[in-house]
Amino acid sequence: GGSYPQKNAEILSSQYGINLFLAGLLLTFAWAVHAVGISKSHLLSYLITLMLIQLLWMLWYLCRSCTQRRLIRDKDTHAGARWLKCGITLFAVITLILDSFKIGYYIDFSNCLSPTEGIFPVTHAVHTILQVYFLWCHAKDIIQSFKTLERFGVIHSVFTNLLLWTNGVLTESKHQLNEHKERLITLGFGNITIVLDDHAPQCNCTTTTLCSVFSQGIYYLYPFNIEYHILASTMLYVLWKNIGRKVEHHQQHKTPFKFHGITVGMIFGLIVLTSTIAIVVVYLIQIGRSKIKSELALTMFYLHAIFVLALMCTAGIVALLIYRLEDRSLDNSKNPARKLDAELLVGTAAGSWLLSWGSILAIICAQAHPKYTWYNLPYSVLVIIEKYIQNLFIIESIHREQEKVNDDIKTLRIVTISRGSTLSLTPSYKEIYNGRATRDSGEVPCLFKASICGRENGGNAKEETSQESSSVMRSASDFSFYSSNSVTNNKRRVLKNIAAFLFLCNLSLWIPPAFGCRPEYDNGLEEIVFGFEPWIIVVNLAMPFSIFYRMHSAASLFEVNCKT
Repeated sequence: GGSYPQKNAEILSSQYGINLFLAGLLLTFAWAVHAVGISKSHLLSYLITLMLIQLLWMLWYLCRSCTQRRLIRDKDTHAGARWLKCGITLFAVITLILDSFKIGYYIDFSNCLSPTEGIFPVTHAVHTILQVYFLWCHAKDIIQSFKTLERFGVIHSVFTNLLLWTNGVLTESKHQLNEHKERLITLGFGNITIVLDDHAPQCNCTTTTLCSVFSQGIYYLYPFNIEYHILASTMLYVLWKNIGRKVEHHQQHKTPFKFHGITVGMIFGLIVLTSTIAIVVVYLIQIGRSKIKSELALTMFYLHAIFVLALMCTAGIVALLIYRLEDRSLDNSKNPARKLDAELLVGTAAGSWLLSWGSILAIICAQAHPKYTWYNLPYSVLVIIEKYIQNLFIIESIHREQEKVNDDIKTLRIVTISRGSTLSLTPSYKEIYNGRATRDSGEVPCLFKASICGRENGGNAKEETSQESSSVMRSASDFSFYSSNSVTNNKRRVLKNIAAFLFLCNLSLWIPPAFGCRPEYDNGLEEIVFGFEPWIIVVNLAMPFSIFYRMHSAASLFEVNCKT
């Protein structure tokens, strides 16, 4: 039937995207290793062409959507959350600042730079603006028309963003690598060959001060550009998976973020965030100044990271124990966004696991061990354990069904039986559910569904006695209801605080590697054991995934906090 050609279209489009990506990847690699006949202008021309094709497709899709705006379209309520759109918008704004710096850099060095280096940031800025608008308006779409054509358009956009991400990662890594090669000399590793990989223009700048600002500022903005493209590619991938999907129409409960009840988690998380920023600033100032200062900077980093990772492991274990005490079913319905989140968590965690196992092996096999390198052992072990525990917590959290309140419970009302003949209402259901209802000494509460619980004046004594004893029995069950809800609320409050704390901790641990604080480069022990070039290749391949893991974990934990 109709599913067969659509399955073929999915396979064909995915293969098209993979070949598009591999061609760009080889061009990027060829430029990085200074291959004969391959220059940066060739790579940028390829990227500009891909962006222009995506721009044409997005414009066509937007025009077609405007002509059909009156039609009711299916939406994936789980895709394109508002907080995710706000996050990608923030990164896009910083990316536009990066593009403006590149334009300024090109103007200052225009005498010896290829015209493509001026065209690229302009095209990229237009591409960024239109893509963010497209994702805000259509990230939730479930495309049911022109499905074959749309599959190719969306997968083209996915791999275009992945190539732009790869280009950003490589450019930023080459800059970081040059700095780390110079730092190794101060740590006493003089036997390592230091050859700087310089792609600087071979001419003088027209205005020296501006050139310095642009060249230095570009590399501080690259981490945000990298996160922007990887977020865009994941949102577009979910859109691609949703093409032609049949969805069940059901009401989606909104889960707004609330600061109420997470004060403890936020306070501890902000302490970690503030201390991490301070550590990074001191590290970047001290590293490379002298051997003693570099060793102190590395020791300071490791001790701080060990403490933070230990706290995160403890918080994750407490959260998992709370889940084991609860009996709630998992939501196994088809959800491409949730499935992608889980796969990205495990897949990107492998990057830092690879680095950690490399460090552990280097410590075991090295013949000489400077004192600061021993702190690398507990640090590497905790990195592996912390990600293992955190992945379990996040994946289980996003798969747990949201707690729903029974309709019968929602109709509960409480009345009091006074000594007289009057009936008075006690606190509302909301107060009962939150465990705040109280009982006065002269009142006995009772719950009912379809009738009023009480007694009328003029009844006989036997009937009064029966009703009073019945109300006392019901009040006993009511208090068990209150206590169970109180326990549930306490568990939810603890889980929300843990999610808030881990959210800020992951943001904190994203900052050091994103802004050049990378002890995997600086301690020098791994380079001695594995060799400089092999270890640098491993770090350059694994580090981008490790950085993305922290940002993706923070985004997932934000969702967990809203959902809990």
